Amino acid sequence: MESWYTEFIEQYGYWGIFLVMALENLFPPIPSEVVLPFSGFITTKTDLNVYGVIAASTGGALFGAVVLYGVGLLLDVENLEKIVDRWGHILRIKKKDIYRADDWFDRYGKWTVFFGRMMPFLRSVISIPAGMANMGFVLFIVFTTLGTLIWNILLISIGAALGENWKELIQYVKLYSNIIYIALAVAAILFIIWYILHRKKKKAS
Repeated sequence: MESWYTEFIEQYGYWGIFLVMALENLFPPIPSEVVLPFSGFITTKTDLNVYGVIAASTGGALFGAVVLYGVGLLLDVENLEKIVDRWGHILRIKKKDIYRADDWFDRYGKWTVFFGRMMPFLRSVISIPAGMANMGFVLFIVFTTLGTLIWNILLISIGAALGENWKELIQYVKLYSNIIYIALAVAAILFIIWYILHRKKKKAS
């Protein structure tokens, strides 16, 4: 899979980087962990420069994030309420669960959007709950741009510095990604356990 987007970037330059990064946000299996170091590397053998690559990759990622933010707006709290009214008894979800999650995102969402841009998988999907919670669009753009810029500058700069050896970075980034995946899995399991115990405690009382 790696070959098609590296060839695409080589052929179309900045526009190729923009489109691949937009797709990376929409389809997480395309890894920015490979795209960005490679994009940094090609600045050492083409007319592309690091600043242009950073701008193109950030613009593409931002475009993909806005699309998913729009999806989240379509799945807002009111629409989720309708889903819960119809399927809540099967999904074991109540309206107050939606309100609680929405309230949590109102308080901490901006930081989740910011730090989530530097985490695999979460960097893509976090835009949807941001839209669902009606996070202010300007605030969403600011925190998305800042988080994305940090991630892009880091990987692109290292890729450019390593040159032909850019692939050496991938193994370290993959290790980082695996740690994040494990942490997310553990967090999800702990949340499920807490949620089940919390419901049992409420029923008992």
